[in-house]
Amino acid sequence: MQSYEKCYINGEWVTPLTRKDWTLINPATEEPFATVALAGAEDVDAAVNAARAAFRSFGATSKAARIDLLEQIIDCFVRREHELADVVTLELGTPVSQKIHAPAALASFRQALATLKEYEFEYRLGPNTIRREPIGVCGLITAWNWPLQLLVTKLAYALAAGCTVVLKPSEFTPLSAIRLTEVLHEAGVPKGVFNLVLGDGPVVGNAISRHMDIDMVSFTGSTRAGVLIAEAAAPSVKRVAQELGGKSANVILDDADLKAAAKWNVTRAFSNTGQSCHAPTRIIVQEDQMDEVLALLRSEAEAVKVGNPLDPQVSMGPVVNKLQFERVQEYIRIGMGEGATVLVGGPGRPEGLKHGYFVKPTIFSNVTPNMRIAQEEIFGPVLTVISYRTEDEAIDIANGTPYGLGGYVFSSSQERGRAVGARLQAGRVFLNGAVSNTEAPMGGYKRSGNGREMGIFGLEEYLEVKAMIGFG
Repeated sequence: MQSYEKCYINGEWVTPLTRKDWTLINPATEEPFATVALAGAEDVDAAVNAARAAFRSFGATSKAARIDLLEQIIDCFVRREHELADVVTLELGTPVSQKIHAPAALASFRQALATLKEYEFEYRLGPNTIRREPIGVCGLITAWNWPLQLLVTKLAYALAAGCTVVLKPSEFTPLSAIRLTEVLHEAGVPKGVFNLVLGDGPVVGNAISRHMDIDMVSFTGSTRAGVLIAEAAAPSVKRVAQELGGKSANVILDDADLKAAAKWNVTRAFSNTGQSCHAPTRIIVQEDQMDEVLALLRSEAEAVKVGNPLDPQVSMGPVVNKLQFERVQEYIRIGMGEGATVLVGGPGRPEGLKHGYFVKPTIFSNVTPNMRIAQEEIFGPVLTVISYRTEDEAIDIANGTPYGLGGYVFSSSQERGRAVGARLQAGRVFLNGAVSNTEAPMGGYKRSGNGREMGIFGLEEYLEVKAMIGFG
């Protein structure tokens, strides 16, 4: 069993000043496969001091220098892409058939590079000069469900802006962050510009959030944790950017291609074992088409193959850990207790799987909008199907949760689909399963967070605005 006992601070792997041993469990086998040393608040102090010292020079680097650095990082990432993908499969359980994590992270690096090349950090506004300058030392706190992509989507833009970084990945998926740190070191990221502190949220996450010498915190995770981070950050008046929970709706209009809508919804929602805040977990269907859509959804869900993530024929692996397994199982029981009908799936492991945190792909019908399974984020392969009579009612149902991260519309009419999409309270809205891209801003309305990531909007999260008046 491998052991990882160091953090990465000021360009070196160092033993934590405060140490707590943590065992990683393979979610497919429930067997331990590695240990890591979680650090403490003193290690955050050391990392922040290194990042602050490095910012004096890195914050003043030229755009061309940062372009060169990102290009070097991308080259090193490409050489180790398969290794990075393998470690995510090990710690998260994503099937090897779903080549999603490493390519998504690489796409984020490439988009940050493309955005930086085109971005102008200074321009004229009437008699004034407007400058965009790096905000400073940034604390990045990332979740376990997309352990590479979430990290890179923050890091790439922080580096593009000229900021220095202290990163805390999830303690459940730290190995992908360790491997990425090796990539950054190999690429020649200057000492102190990037620092990795392994730890849990209550200790290291809290220390980053409340640290008086960190200028900005970017967090992806649960809404509950986001509230705690904002509260801890408030006394320092630092900028806090958050991508939080979601309960995204897929509004299937009555003129839609129902087969395409059902197939896409099952594929998208069960990808990554449903552990995605953008997953379309609420399917909103015109009541006269409900029976047809349910039959299509059942057929698609029954074709999902659950099992060993190393099997190339498997399309869905386990959830990340025992806690998440028990959470999803509890929500399935809640749905049954609320009177919803199990169309497919249900409680327990899939047939033939006695070990591992495997969940049956589950779809509930006869769901009403106020049920807990239709209101609360489950974060697993559990879908709810809700009927509507009129288009206005469908939009009210879609907007009727505390969340507003993603929205989806299926319609044969671009004009009608656009009109419905414009009324959805969500940061990203997709028509007919359109493919996502890294240039479009990503973020949420309501309790799904604040701020935006990716593209120009993602870069500007790490920049301050300065007005230069009277300088010609």
